[in-house]
Amino acid sequence: MVIVVLALLAGVHRYLWRRLVGDTTAEGSALRRAGTVAAYLLPLLSIGALVSGRTGAPFWLQQVLAWPGYLWLAAVLYLTLALLVGEAVRPVLRRVLANRADRAGRAEDADEASAESALPTDCPNGANRPSITSAASVVSAAEASGGAAPATLVAEAPAPRRPAAPTRRLFVARAVGGAAAVAGLGTVGYGTYGVLRGPRVKRITVPLAKLPRSAHGYRIAVVSDIHLGPILGRAHTQRIVDTINRTQPDLVAVVGDLVDGTVADLGPAARPLARLRSRQGNFFVTGNHEYYSGAAQWVDEVRELGLHPLENSRVEFNGFDLAGVNDVAGESEGQGPDFARALGDRDRTRAAVLLAHQPVVIHEAVAHGVDLQLSGHTHGGQLWPGNYIADLANPTGAGLDRYGDTQLYVSRGAGAWGPPVRVGAPSDITVVELASLQA
Repeated sequence: MVIVVLALLAGVHRYLWRRLVGDTTAEGSALRRAGTVAAYLLPLLSIGALVSGRTGAPFWLQQVLAWPGYLWLAAVLYLTLALLVGEAVRPVLRRVLANRADRAGRAEDADEASAESALPTDCPNGANRPSITSAASVVSAAEASGGAAPATLVAEAPAPRRPAAPTRRLFVARAVGGAAAVAGLGTVGYGTYGVLRGPRVKRITVPLAKLPRSAHGYRIAVVSDIHLGPILGRAHTQRIVDTINRTQPDLVAVVGDLVDGTVADLGPAARPLARLRSRQGNFFVTGNHEYYSGAAQWVDEVRELGLHPLENSRVEFNGFDLAGVNDVAGESEGQGPDFARALGDRDRTRAAVLLAHQPVVIHEAVAHGVDLQLSGHTHGGQLWPGNYIADLANPTGAGLDRYGDTQLYVSRGAGAWGPPVRVGAPSDITVVELASLQA
């Protein structure tokens, strides 16, 4: 599998080099040399960014590699897509330029024919018609006669035309390559701005049949996939905390994938979570990335920050039960989701809200009578056209859906994994307002 991925990466970079460098620059030029160096260096940075965290590299090195390495991965995607569109445009543009050149050539021929027809023709056999000779012939005649130019009308012959095709090819290559570069890199730039700007607040209302009138209007701020790591750090956390606090929620639910790294490296980045404010508490469940980063240590850390971990457990509020299950990635450590423990002995006449990182557990939630499951994990695809893959791999890629008597809401998340870029899947913090049918 690794060999296949590396071969694909090499093939894509070869294609990018050819279209953006090889076809647009002169052989041996400084631009070609710089483009060739970049074609080798940038994928190495991307591979370094991907493997540095898993190999235990120093955190400072992960940070150095992460920005250029991950951003280049996003750039590769959108440059390739833009160039593939350009492949369809390329022959059309060549045809348009060829037609214009043909029309220009016919116009020149017509002008020359018109000029010849305008010459004097009153002498028989054209005896007195001025002759048109090349400049070279005139010079030769002058030299032969001792320097006196012949008494003929001298006109310089048109220089032979250069073949137009190579020039057209170069123009088309630069036009398509330049447009692809602007479109691809512009998309990455805009998507990066969206992540660094921070998530926007979404608000949805979810009616629950079992919710009593006393809990009508209860507001849960749902945030998932914050992904603190070598790129997104303390400032990212602070933006999220400030955004949540402005919504003045009754409860905050952090639905997994808080971090991509150890407590030792990312503890300071997570510290602003201690300033989360809500009326009835802040709760946390693990995501798959916690199990890549030391889940037990992070559970202890968030508890120190004032969040209440729900490890296959639940709490009762006035009007509904709030339950949480571990992520399915915890099964490798014997700490996977346990629905029976979290929900098995509860009063099913009460409404139940479940926090579960991955939407794939929705069928277990239905079987245990959950009314609403709140999840993340998918990022909504994060990078278009990744949304189509997210939809295929998950019951619901993003938004609100229904499975039997259970509703599922999937947040797109507040951060980004890998490239700090989102395209077609803006980050969000969702305020879910519960509605009673009795209100």
